[in-house]
Amino acid sequence: MDGVEPVQATSGIPLLQTSDLTKDFRGFRAVDGISLSINAGTIHALVGPNGAGKTTLFNLLSGFLAPTSGSIAYRGKDITGKAPEQIAHLGIARSFQITSLFDQLTGLEHLELALASPTGLGMRFWRSERQMGQFRQRSLELIDEVGLAHLADKVAGSLAYGQKRALELALALALDPSLLLLDEPTAGMGLEDVDRTIDLVRQVAKGRTVVLVDHNMHVVGSLADRVTVLQQGQILAEGSYEQVRMDDRVITAYLGNAHA
Repeated sequence: MDGVEPVQATSGIPLLQTSDLTKDFRGFRAVDGISLSINAGTIHALVGPNGAGKTTLFNLLSGFLAPTSGSIAYRGKDITGKAPEQIAHLGIARSFQITSLFDQLTGLEHLELALASPTGLGMRFWRSERQMGQFRQRSLELIDEVGLAHLADKVAGSLAYGQKRALELALALALDPSLLLLDEPTAGMGLEDVDRTIDLVRQVAKGRTVVLVDHNMHVVGSLADRVTVLQQGQILAEGSYEQVRMDDRVITAYLGNAHA
């Protein structure tokens, strides 16, 4: 992870901070005045019932949506309204809830294209093996980091669901991010894959900051240093996992079924 910038914040400034962040959709307020602080070197979970605003907030943080009002700061600098590629260039990478791989490309080919993209090679129809070969070693390192080295030459369409999600995580890591945004990293997984993904996220979080959305409270409780609970686009509660799971408002709004 030589390309990852140190994650230590300076002068007590959070790595990522939102101020009164709001997003409206034709009269519906999906995110309602959220002020959030993400400290460097932590794993911060966003949880809440369906419709709480989690994915909309993720889309705002990663530039896929522009806020109606409010601001977003990264390393103390305003990044409000920047495009996704600009935000990625700053060291913020995002995985998506739905897999988006090319079935006929191998894991290594996916990673080589991801690494080539900033150079312009990734967009060229004709690419020589020699040109792409410069990305082979880093691709091998990344696919090994997510536990898929033995499947490096298998096409993505032949991988199991959990393996596809691990490959997508490797693609996010190809950006050498300081901040990794993970949207439902264990969605649709069986118990064995969930536990494997917990270990994987814990491993790749070393030297990075991670913000994750996940409905699985086992995942949140296993990984998160801090948890923010959202309801109807607002922050309902915040604290450690143990603090929020004992909060009566949270139990009523979301965790009651799991921890009654």
